[in-house]
Amino acid sequence: MKRTGFAFHEHCLWHDAGPCSVFDRPGGFVQPAAAAEHPETKRRLRNLLAVSGLLDQLLPIKGEPATREDLLRFHTPRYIDELNAMSEQGFGDAGQYAPFRQDAFPIACRSAGLAMATVAAVLNGEVDNGYCLSRPPGHHAEADRGMGFCLLGNIPIAIRSAQARGLVRRVAVIDWDVHHGNGTQQAFYEDAEVLTISLHHDNNYPIGSGSADERGRGAGFGYNLNVPLPAGSGIGTYLAAMDQLVIPALDRFKPELIVVACGFDAGALDPLGCMLLNADAFGRLTEKVMIAADRLCRGRLVMVHEGGYSEGYVPFCGHRVIETLSRSDIHVPDPAGDDIARWGQQELQPHQAVLIERLRPLLKDIGA
Repeated sequence: MKRTGFAFHEHCLWHDAGPCSVFDRPGGFVQPAAAAEHPETKRRLRNLLAVSGLLDQLLPIKGEPATREDLLRFHTPRYIDELNAMSEQGFGDAGQYAPFRQDAFPIACRSAGLAMATVAAVLNGEVDNGYCLSRPPGHHAEADRGMGFCLLGNIPIAIRSAQARGLVRRVAVIDWDVHHGNGTQQAFYEDAEVLTISLHHDNNYPIGSGSADERGRGAGFGYNLNVPLPAGSGIGTYLAAMDQLVIPALDRFKPELIVVACGFDAGALDPLGCMLLNADAFGRLTEKVMIAADRLCRGRLVMVHEGGYSEGYVPFCGHRVIETLSRSDIHVPDPAGDDIARWGQQELQPHQAVLIERLRPLLKDIGA
């Protein structure tokens, strides 16, 4: 078994994203409803870990909330101040699709702090790998605004903190959330020491973000790899993209740490995604990254929870990832997995294969 750390704090589940449903805000003909980003997906994942017994095999990771100094390694002072002020008044909107209610700022700092603690625990050798069940998510948050339910950049804050403390230099970030990881891309766009890779639904969210032409700037040119996948991409497509693009990119870059922005909205039952993955697919993706991490960086791997909006299905996908991370003999079957695997077009389709082949030349600039 692996010594797998698990970071969680109940306060993260108290974050209130407001009555916006799947929209930026209610009003007009939009009836108020609970936000699509809600606590039940994460709460049910933790509950499933407890019921299966896997939670007892994980090593708990505790972390203090991120400080202002930590946040300033990515975010602007103006944004931090405005976010804090709106949080204290009890409501606000951090930018685009990022409304919130009371205490959002301290809870977001808690979420970022958990990511920092998980990265530090892995780099310090306290655990072999780790899963951070944090909330609110972070991969859309940019330096000066929140986006897509994300308020603070959990992963950029955690990586910059570890670099500032001398714990790591070269880091690879893989984002398999169904939406483009624009905030993480922005954080490291001019940085050759952080490789960012995003597999996402082509031009879904944010609109106009995540094309293959966005490759980095200056010293960071070539160290940002976007894999914009067609709607309806299935298990075969994701596994092919991992084998033909992501793993070769890691081999060229040779990271000291791998961080995965672990969203589950590419799951087949997700209300905000239109991809076809099941729990087993997420387990297989995790296994491939673990093998690369064992080969390249002594197994040092951190998963940070991002999107995923099916409160019924996310727990099974998340459990499969953590089963795989920990090499546990505890297995929770996916109630829908066999049926999803038999859906049409699950194998790699010709147009998807053409896209992957067209992206392969971009790998040559990594580590060049």
